[in-house]
Amino acid sequence: MSTTPKTAAKQGFDPIALLLEGRAFFALIAIIVVFSLLSPHYFSLANFLVMASHVAIYGILAIGMLLVILNGGIDLSVGSTLGLAGCIAGFLMQGVQIEAAGVILYPPVWAVVVLTCVAGALVGFVNGALVAWFKVPAFVASLGVMYVARGVALLMTNGLTFNNLGGKAELGNLGFNWLGFNRLGGVPIGVLVLATLAILAGLMLSRTAFGRWLYASGGNARAAELSGVPVKRVQITVYVLSGICAAIAGLVLSSQLTSAGPTAGTTYELTAIAAVVIGGAALTGGRGTIRGTMLGAFVIGFLSDGLVIIGVSSYWQTVFTGAVIVLAVLLNSIQYKPRAKATA
Repeated sequence: MSTTPKTAAKQGFDPIALLLEGRAFFALIAIIVVFSLLSPHYFSLANFLVMASHVAIYGILAIGMLLVILNGGIDLSVGSTLGLAGCIAGFLMQGVQIEAAGVILYPPVWAVVVLTCVAGALVGFVNGALVAWFKVPAFVASLGVMYVARGVALLMTNGLTFNNLGGKAELGNLGFNWLGFNRLGGVPIGVLVLATLAILAGLMLSRTAFGRWLYASGGNARAAELSGVPVKRVQITVYVLSGICAAIAGLVLSSQLTSAGPTAGTTYELTAIAAVVIGGAALTGGRGTIRGTMLGAFVIGFLSDGLVIIGVSSYWQTVFTGAVIVLAVLLNSIQYKPRAKATA
């Protein structure tokens, strides 16, 4: 059956599909317009930069979560990994006591950052190994690791908080608060870190063989494996990258607060998943973009901060956030249902 150019043009433009594809962008614009009308303090560059620095934590977590979800998995441990990373950084900034030599070592900030990211990668590797090698369902594996990571953080601190992480000049460990308080060209460093990671992740997904492997294995792992894709290696790698992203988020958050506690990041894994879902990614894997995930993170962050600015109760904030997540899931099911029928 042939179609005329006029018919094809009509079939090519679908306003409903356009709204579904761009729902995160339209939602963000709507949020900005509504809260700008409700509060004179909302629509200002200074406020947008402050809100963006809050979004940076969720956005960094969401980048790692997107990679895992594209692979058809889930990582419930990122919030606990964030808390553990902050505690590791705080522990190192307070000094490492070597009893045999009777000295206390104060590592420089760059070493603290590297060691913290290595710890995050290790947590991610445990998740990936459980999923890829031992065939543990991702939900169960990451749930167990979530509790382990949170427990280790509590053991490290005895439930207390590491305070005053600014460092001292005589100890050579100054600069940790640079991530949280400094700005470059007026933009908070945390936002620049988020932008850098988003660009790198976007290039990886669109321009590298690993990105093609990730989409292929998330869409149909068995077919990808038969095509020569190293499915297990991809699974482990995405969890490692998710762990590193969680560690970076923990460093940024601890720097912003100049303190690190074992309860930091509680429920942040749910916010990261919500950002990915609002951004249009399919929880079944194989569909999603960095651009959509970043928009999803800004939707959640700008909505939460807007509700605070206009004085809405924190209880209602939870209700509104949950409603947005449910709506996003419903729209995802509508968006991907026709495609599933078409390929059946």
